[in-house]
Order: sequence, then C-alpha cells, then structure tokens
Amino acid sequence: MPAHPVTRGDRGFGGRGGAAMIEPIYVPILPTRPRAWKAFEALDTRLRSRIAPLWTIVPCVGPERARGERPALEPDDDRTVLEPWLVPLMDRLITAVDGAPGWIDASHVESQVRGSAVGLWRLATRSGLRLVTGPERDHTLQRYTADLAFQSGRGLGIRILVDEPPDERSSAALLGMVDRLCLPPSRTDLILDMGEITAGDETDKGAIAALDLLGTLLPWRTVVLASGAFPRFQEQGGAEFTHVVRRYDHQLNHLVHRSRPAFPRAVLYGDYSVEHVSAANIPPSKDPYGPPWGLLRYTTPDDFLIARAPMRGRARAERVRELARWITEYEGFRGAEFSEGERWLQACADGEGTKGSGNPETWMKVGHIQHMSFVVRRLMSAVE
Repeated sequence: MPAHPVTRGDRGFGGRGGAAMIEPIYVPILPTRPRAWKAFEALDTRLRSRIAPLWTIVPCVGPERARGERPALEPDDDRTVLEPWLVPLMDRLITAVDGAPGWIDASHVESQVRGSAVGLWRLATRSGLRLVTGPERDHTLQRYTADLAFQSGRGLGIRILVDEPPDERSSAALLGMVDRLCLPPSRTDLILDMGEITAGDETDKGAIAALDLLGTLLPWRTVVLASGAFPRFQEQGGAEFTHVVRRYDHQLNHLVHRSRPAFPRAVLYGDYSVEHVSAANIPPSKDPYGPPWGLLRYTTPDDFLIARAPMRGRARAERVRELARWITEYEGFRGAEFSEGERWLQACADGEGTKGSGNPETWMKVGHIQHMSFVVRRLMSAVE
C-alpha cells in the first residue's frame, strides 16, 4: 500500500503549542460509537500515534440520514433531548482519543444549535480534534464551526463529499467558503470523501479529478483521500454465510498514486475501516434485545473476509467459533501475535462454550482493531 511520504513540520498535527510529534499517515472514518473508540483505545501505542481518525457524530434520533443530507438550521431548538445525550458522548470520546489528533464532523447534530453547543465546545477546548465543515452546509453553521475552530487554535477541516467528478462550480464554491470564513490554507485541511466504491464504478476518475482540481486549489495544510468498500448487510432476516469482498478502497489508493506519482504534495490515505460508509448516518438502536445476527470481519491485503454469525439459538457459540476458525485458517490470517484483534479471533476459534464467543459489538470492535493495525503497519512500511 504505497503512500506519499508525510513531511514533518508542514502538516501541523502538533498541539496548541506546536510541540513536535510523530505525524499520522492514516485516516479511518469512524462513527462515534463505543465499538469504534474502544478499538482505537486498544491499538498499540506506536500504531495509534500514526492514526488520525475522522470521527462522525451519529444522529441522536432517527430516521437514518442520507449521505449529504443536511438538516435545516434550528437556532431555537429544544436542547433537553440532544444536550443530555451529546455531552457524555463527547466526554467519552475525548477520554478515548486522549489528546490524539484527528477530526470531528458534527453534521448530524450541529443544526440544533443550542442542543449541540456544550458538547461541541468541549470538543473544541478539551481535545486534540479539529472541527469539520463543508461547502454544502448552511452558511451560519459554517461560521459557527469556523469560530469554534478558531477558539480551539487547531484550525479547521473541510470535508468534500465527492459523489461526482468536481467541476469549476465545485472549486468556486470551495474558494467562496474559504474566503467568506477567512480561512488560512496553512491552517485548513481538505478531506476528499469519495464515499462507497464498488466494482466497475468510476470513483477513480472522480478521485483524480478532485485531486487535480481541488487538491491543488490552495496550499492546504493536509489533503486526505478517503473511500469505503465494506458492503452493507441488513441485520434482520437472512442466514449464516461466509463472503470474500474485494477491497476497492485499497485499490483506489494504488491507482491514484500510480496515476499521479508527481502530485505536488502528500496525500493521506483514508477509508471507512470495516464499516459501510453509511454507518455514521444511523441513530443508535432502541432494540433492547439487539440484532439476531452480526458480522465477524477480517482484512487481508486485497479482500475483506465476512462471516455472518447468529446471536440466538442453542448452538450459537459453536457456530460463532466455526466461523472464527474459517477466518483463522484462511491463508491471509496474520497470526495471534499481530494485534489484539487477531488474538481475540484465535482465542474464539480455539475456545469452547459460550464464554468468549462475543457479540456483534465485540466482533465490530475486533474488526476495527485488526483492520487499523494492518493498514497503518502497511503504510508505515512504505514510508519508513
């Protein structure tokens, strides 16, 4: 997984005082759910220092948000629902990241200005995360986010949803926002989010066009190119299965770097880890019993291994262990010493009884741990 080298000093991932630090080289896009932040906490310290996640705050209530959907501004919203939910969520995230760099996108909650104010203020003043906005968002919300980012002293991220190749209107909208908010490019990050990538689509053309047109528009502090290839499976109904899915997000990274080997600046690799690109658009489940099925996930150099496992039934634990063995016996399994994710999978495959067979939240956490550990090690080997 080749990557352009990241040069210390021009990326600006240091804290408010500009302290020297190891620069991140990988940007996983993660939802603000326990399974994701617990996975980040469980990573090896050396690996975690090379990762700068883009956290997306999930909606407080339904329905599921469509990609790019932006709720109308609610300056006089009733904060009694959102604030008590959001503040402890943000406090827990602040604890989990423990001063680590990254970004935070509040697009699903920021329109409720009063309800989100305390939680976002705490993020801006108590964490190392950079706030994110985008050209398609309400201008008032853009200004609120830019003002909070100024207070944080860490600058701002601009997330572009590249669902079709950008054109001159796209660059004009981006330049207009930068000018309106008085954003210095040296304190502004450009995050090109290509969304879901599948076989036969033209995401690669859009990615190259976005880099050529938007990536060179200004001397951005950081440029990130991210996409996601993990498929979406409905939790209800269906049956057990094992599935191998191509990692088209990883292939996109290779293709873009081959097409633009002389791109004038470093481009950080980003993906959605082992979740579908819509994962952060879904509000927390209210089902007290949880889903009847869950997914065991594993990442190889070119594929995702996916095993759908039952959460109910007398032989549930035995079936889960059989599916874990399918992963651990697969040619691409890296062994129990690679990360906490592999250790858990091996222990599950070798164990007996119900204890240690996990549940969908555990399987997701394990999936994130092994994926992020694998990806960042590959990137480190390419630049060191």
